[in-house]
Amino acid sequence: MSEVINEAVKVLSEKMEGVDIGGTVKFDIEGEGTVMVDDSGVREGNDEADVTLSADPETFQAMMDGETNPTSAFMTGKLKVDGDMGMAMKLASALA
Repeated sequence: MSEVINEAVKVLSEKMEGVDIGGTVKFDIEGEGTVMVDDSGVREGNDEADVTLSADPETFQAMMDGETNPTSAFMTGKLKVDGDMGMAMKLASALA
């Protein structure tokens, strides 16, 4: 597992503490790997998901640091969403 994925699992675990998303989300970090988020927690993995969020490592890091709003990243094409848009919006509010 890459250092980027290790850090993503750690940061997402902290941000998602106590958040019930009601499904499965996959973060696809270009060139690094994928991270799964569901109501049981955060882990490295590449399973089927209700929604997949794809971004380059810089955009992903900026979202985790709070420097980039996920909705803004989506609107500017830096974040791609495939699947359940409602779940993506719920997740975006948890990350903001």
